[in-house]
Amino acid sequence: MGKGTREINLQVTISNRHILGIALPITAAIIVPQINFITNNIFLGGLGLEALALAGITGVYYLIFAVVGHGLNNGLQALISRRAGENRIDAIGSLFSQGIRISLVLAILGMLVTWLIAPTILNWSMHDKASVQICVRFLNIRIIGLPLLYVYQMRNALLVGTNQSKYLIIGTATEAITNIFFDYTLIYGKWGFPQLGFDGAAYSSILSEFFGLFVIFLVIRLNGIAEKLQLFKNWAYDKVNIRLILVQSYPLILQHVMSIISWTFFYILIEHHGERDLAISNTMRNIFGFFGCFTWAFAATANTMVSNVIGQNRPEDVKRLIKRIMRWSVGFAFIVFCFLNLFPKTYLSIYGQGDDFINAAIPVIRIVSSALVLMSVSVVWMNAVTGTGNSKMNLFTEVTAISLYCIYVYVVLEKLNLPIVWGWASEWIYWSTILIPSYWYMHSGKWVHKKI
Repeated sequence: MGKGTREINLQVTISNRHILGIALPITAAIIVPQINFITNNIFLGGLGLEALALAGITGVYYLIFAVVGHGLNNGLQALISRRAGENRIDAIGSLFSQGIRISLVLAILGMLVTWLIAPTILNWSMHDKASVQICVRFLNIRIIGLPLLYVYQMRNALLVGTNQSKYLIIGTATEAITNIFFDYTLIYGKWGFPQLGFDGAAYSSILSEFFGLFVIFLVIRLNGIAEKLQLFKNWAYDKVNIRLILVQSYPLILQHVMSIISWTFFYILIEHHGERDLAISNTMRNIFGFFGCFTWAFAATANTMVSNVIGQNRPEDVKRLIKRIMRWSVGFAFIVFCFLNLFPKTYLSIYGQGDDFINAAIPVIRIVSSALVLMSVSVVWMNAVTGTGNSKMNLFTEVTAISLYCIYVYVVLEKLNLPIVWGWASEWIYWSTILIPSYWYMHSGKWVHKKI
C-alpha cells in the first residue's frame, strides 16, 4: 500500500455534524432522480390524464430493476464502509471494481427480461390493450439506460462508503438539468428536436443518466479520488470479493425487488379502479419518492456509519448513533407532514388536473403523509441492520411485511372494492412490520460478533 493511501483516515465519529455532513449531500443526490421523475410526470401531464396514469405503471416497473442496483449498492456500501472503518484503504478499490462487474451483468439480464418477458406480463395484468402497447414501447427504450443507472449506483456506494458524499451533488445536478432540458424538447418537440410524446420521457431519462455519470467520473478523476482509493488499479476477476459482495447483497436485492413488485401489484389493483385513481396514486408515489428523500438519506447514513463504527470495534456506540440519526430523520419527516397537510392543494395543483382531481386526492395525501413519519423511523432501524452485515435479517423482515401488505391490498381493493384511501392505509401495516423486527434485532445484540 502506497504512502498516499496510508495517510487517509476514513473513520467516522457519531457527532451531529458528521451525521449531517453525510446525510445532506445524500439527500441532494437522492432527490434529483425524484425531481427527474416528477418532471417527467409534469411534462407528461401536459399530454393528458392517460399519459400521467401510464407514467405510474412504467415508473414502478422500471423501479423493479432500479432497486436491484439499489440492493447491490447497499451491500457494497456496507462492505466499503466496514473497510473504511478498519482503515483498509487498499481493499476498497477491489470491492468497487468487482461491484461494477456484477452490476453490468445484472443490467444485461434486466434488459433481456424487459424485451422478452415484460410484454406478456403487461398483457396479462392490464385491462386496456392500447395502454399496454404504449407501456411496452416506452419500457423497451427506457431499459437501455439500465447499465448507466447501475454504474451510477456503484459510484454512490463508493462515495458514501468512504464519507465523500459531498461529490454526489455534482453528478446529480448535471442529471437534473439535462433531464429537464430533454423532457421539454423531446416530449413536445421544441427547439428543433423531434416531438416524441410519451417516448420522449424515456429518451430524456437515458440521456440525463449518461451525462450525470460522465460528469461524476470526471470529478473522481480530477480530485484524485481514483488514485487515493486505487479504484482502477486492478480490474481482474476477483472470485473472493465477488462472492463477498453477492453474499452481502443478494438478500438486499431480493428485499427491494419484492418491495417494488408488491407496489406494482398494488398499482395493477388501482388500475382496476379507473384512470383517475391510478393518476392520484401516481402522485402519491411521487410524495414517497421526493419527500422521502430525506428519510432515505438518513437511512443510507445509518447503513454506512453503523458499519464504519463496528469496523472501528466500537459496538457500544451503535445504538446511540442510530437514535441520533433517527431523531434527525423524524424531524425532517414531520416538517414534510405539516406542509402536506396544511397545503395539500399547493402540491397537487402542480399536476394541472383540476379541482375534482385535487379534492379526490386530499384524503389520500393525509394517509400518505402520516405513513412518511412512520417510515422515517422504520428505515433507519432497517438500514442499521444492513450496516451490521446481517442482510438475511433484512430479507426475513421484508418477506413478512410484503406478505401482510399484499394480503391487505388484495382484500381491500379487489375483494371489498373499497376507495383507494383504504388501499393506501397499507403503508401503515408495511412500515410497522418493518420496524418491529429491525428494532428487536438491534437491541438483541446478536450482531456484535458478526464479521463481513
